[in-house]
Amino acid sequence: MSLAWLKRSAPRSLYARAALILLLPVVTIQLVVGVVFIQRLFEDVSEQMTGNLAFELRRIEALIDAAPDAAAARDAFGPLAEALEIGAVLPDPAPVTADRRALYDLSGRLVIDTLRDAMPGLRGVDLQSDDGLVNLTLATSKGDLGLIFDRDRVSAQNPHQLLVLMVATSLLMTIVAYLFLKNQLRPIKRLSEAAAAFGRGRALPYRPSGATEVRAAGAAFLDMRNRLERQMEARTLMLSGVSHDLRTPLTRLKLGLSLIESEDAADLRRDVDEMAGMLDAFLDFARDGALGDPVEIDPATLLRETAADARRGGQPVELGPVAEAGQVVLRPLAIRRVLENLIGNAARHGSRVRVSLAAYDRSLVFTVEDDGPGIAEDQREVAMRPFTRLDAARNQDRGGGVGLGLAVAVDIARQHGGTLRLGSSEALGGLRADLVLAI
Repeated sequence: MSLAWLKRSAPRSLYARAALILLLPVVTIQLVVGVVFIQRLFEDVSEQMTGNLAFELRRIEALIDAAPDAAAARDAFGPLAEALEIGAVLPDPAPVTADRRALYDLSGRLVIDTLRDAMPGLRGVDLQSDDGLVNLTLATSKGDLGLIFDRDRVSAQNPHQLLVLMVATSLLMTIVAYLFLKNQLRPIKRLSEAAAAFGRGRALPYRPSGATEVRAAGAAFLDMRNRLERQMEARTLMLSGVSHDLRTPLTRLKLGLSLIESEDAADLRRDVDEMAGMLDAFLDFARDGALGDPVEIDPATLLRETAADARRGGQPVELGPVAEAGQVVLRPLAIRRVLENLIGNAARHGSRVRVSLAAYDRSLVFTVEDDGPGIAEDQREVAMRPFTRLDAARNQDRGGGVGLGLAVAVDIARQHGGTLRLGSSEALGGLRADLVLAI
């Protein structure tokens, strides 16, 4: 539970995660070096420099205390202060009575503390009026002594140069590493695109490249794709061959039964017609992956035309909400066949059929609803398997097929990166079939 927020906030894409893995150690090293090493180094240097200057100031203070009066004190410490490049005024016309420094002046705090520890008579230190100078007032036996000197004498000069150099070098190396990492991630992205396209029924040209592990994954993908393509081709050839070979004897049966005038012959003719319908279903199932290439179409227009054709065929189809999705790349013949199968299935088992279309950022949802008996929830997964007929839920005596309609719909949906969902229609009370397609 404690790491749940980290998982939610982590980036999703491979590029972002790789960049995070690359930048996080670099930033951590910069912080550790900057805070732990550089800060302590310059603090030690500033403390040592301030201590040396405090020794010089105590020497001036000793000369003042040894003099009989203020005039003699000025004559005594004047040459020394001039030699040490320290401005000294006795008495101080504008004494500093409090410590002042900028909030961002971190080394200034150390300077003030070191001066106060070394010089008990210190009244105040001003580091804010002029950030290049140190102005302080020291209480002596001859009055307040005003002292002023360069800030560089108590603080390390240009302490940020090392930080700037470290950041610039780290940034340059990060850019170089990112470009190298991008080249390593490009083969993974190409493999992902090829796999996604194959899942939608398209075979993109792909050649394994990149690191050894990525090449191995790419080669495994190509082997899998070739094996699946061979299996699909074998299935198509088998079903097509069987169906084609059975058509000839069925045709002869039809011709023979047409010459017989009896009630039994009529029943046999109906059986032969049903067998011919089954063969048509087998052929449809066999060629479900060869229904044209993807093209740009308007899915709303496709749905309206399919519904209009169904109405002309005598099916009770009504239009629900139809979203305008613009031009989308789909297989129009395959989608039209799925919609016709779903509409025909709904019309067989209900008196009302309603079709609708919803559009989202990355998907389209074609919905077909009816007022029939529906399918029980625990049977919906079974209903989408090939050659499955649910007589109890959807009475096949009313003219069903061989249990391939939903299986074909599932296959075509998967070729478009989607799925087929079965549920209950809230509006009509029967079955609700959602054909979800990725766009």
